[in-house]
Amino acid sequence: MQNKWIYILLTLASVITYGQVNLTLDADKNEYGGKDIVNLTIVLELNGSDLVQQTGFQLPDLSKFNIIGSGSVTNTVIDPATNTLITQKVSRIALEPKKKGKIKIGSVLVTVNNKIYKTEPFDVNIRDIVDKRSLASNTSNEVYLNMEIEDREVYQDQPTIAVLKVYSRNMDNLRKVKNIRLPQQDNINVHPINFAKSEIDPSGNGNMASQVLAMFMVFPNEAGYVEVPGVSASVSSYSHKNKIVSNKVKLNVRKLPEGAPESFKNAVGNFNVSVYGTSKEKPEAKKPMNVVVKVAGEGNLPDLELPKIAASPDYEIFAPKITTKVSPGTTGMKGVVLANYVIIPNKSGEISIKTEPFAFFDPQDRDYVDVGQKTLAVKTFSHDQIMESRTTVEKVNEYTNNLLETVNTPVLKTTSFKVKEKSKFHWSILLTNIAILLGLFIVYLLFKTWQKKRTLVRETVSQKPLGSVAETEKEIRELMKTDINDYFGYLENLKDNNDYDKFFVTLEELDQEVRNQYFKGSVTEFKTFLEKHKGSSVAEEYGNLQQRIEMEKYSPVKSSEGIEELLKTIVNLYSQISK
Repeated sequence: MQNKWIYILLTLASVITYGQVNLTLDADKNEYGGKDIVNLTIVLELNGSDLVQQTGFQLPDLSKFNIIGSGSVTNTVIDPATNTLITQKVSRIALEPKKKGKIKIGSVLVTVNNKIYKTEPFDVNIRDIVDKRSLASNTSNEVYLNMEIEDREVYQDQPTIAVLKVYSRNMDNLRKVKNIRLPQQDNINVHPINFAKSEIDPSGNGNMASQVLAMFMVFPNEAGYVEVPGVSASVSSYSHKNKIVSNKVKLNVRKLPEGAPESFKNAVGNFNVSVYGTSKEKPEAKKPMNVVVKVAGEGNLPDLELPKIAASPDYEIFAPKITTKVSPGTTGMKGVVLANYVIIPNKSGEISIKTEPFAFFDPQDRDYVDVGQKTLAVKTFSHDQIMESRTTVEKVNEYTNNLLETVNTPVLKTTSFKVKEKSKFHWSILLTNIAILLGLFIVYLLFKTWQKKRTLVRETVSQKPLGSVAETEKEIRELMKTDINDYFGYLENLKDNNDYDKFFVTLEELDQEVRNQYFKGSVTEFKTFLEKHKGSSVAEEYGNLQQRIEMEKYSPVKSSEGIEELLKTIVNLYSQISK
């Protein structure tokens, strides 16, 4: 009997360690107002390389809602502790309730390794439904904002990228959305990436067109669950202006690891510190000099606490002037922050200007880096030493400058002399001009004669019959056709060298070249063309690929496996399109 229980326990342990499937369905909250959007999050986690998802997510009955948007992302990592492959698929659905009261949301089903998994149903409470005014007194023209944040689990002061999208059943309303105001809150720092609007996607979910309005970085500055407030905007029409607000997003902000150095304040990213003087003249005691503390790198650069110049009896320090030069990067804001100090040395001789110790946390290595103190060695001189070290020319120049500044000197006036030319007519110049005109006239006559002969010869040659418009367009397309295999090889080299910025620039050139082959300028026109000539499946795959490229391009952390999988999809799809 005892051996039987041991056998059962060992069997269960092997099954648990070999593979595990976790499927969850959650809403962002339990109770919603009449204007709130219900956001559902479906998470499927597969722990083990032998687990295969055989079906997509089978959604419950959502007839009591209007589906206004959805999206999904798949992440694959290997747990270094157990060497286990972990695949996580996250899908989000934005719903608009049609009626008030308690609404039951059923189970989501998925099949993995011939076994069906499902989530537990739950209820959401909808308060009174408020009739919304549309821009043209028509509820079908409503405009909705949706804020999407993929990476919702970050370290404190580590950025995550937010994408703001607008949805409407009337595409004209998308052009009326203006005055976007990013969220502001004490426990987050927000920095815009760009406000460039994307092309309108007419094939949105729920018969609603969509458009990307803005992208921005969110830096949570405290640990725990942090709620990012909604983004507001205005929708203007001829008669009135409406204010719309997006959904809120909750972040799980992890606390920084223990063991931080004493010099660590709030710097998260990768930085380096330097200190240098800007004056080209010899530093003089009791005279001001400029010293710059420079912090360069990428991370929460605009919001970090800069290392100050340490106090010393050898010099006097004044408050610095801060200059920030940053731009959006892949893992945060990158650039430099300069602190320009005015320092007055109290003595002549050798002095050391030191910064305070500085340390930062690198989220990629998950470790602290102690930069330490930076020192600027300065040799100052007394006023007498400065005067003695000057050369004779420098002394004369200083004396002359003082004289010109303090003594009123008379103004000396000079007279300009002009050489008077004799009035004489040049016959040789006149004859030369006449000869040039005659020569040009003869050349013109010869050219007209040659042109007439060429026209006669061209008329005698039989003309080649013209083909149809389709044949002509095909010939032009063959001439314009580019060997996309060259692009594939170049993208492979960029991927191997981890040059992701140039990878995505080359990818845009490839997409432009393929669209030019079919005389389509925009992505929307090309997608419509593919649906008509290549089939709806190819067009849908092309649209999904464009969205995936945008997400990978602005992802703060790029994995080589994800880029390699993206490249395989690009090669397969574009090879099929360019046949």
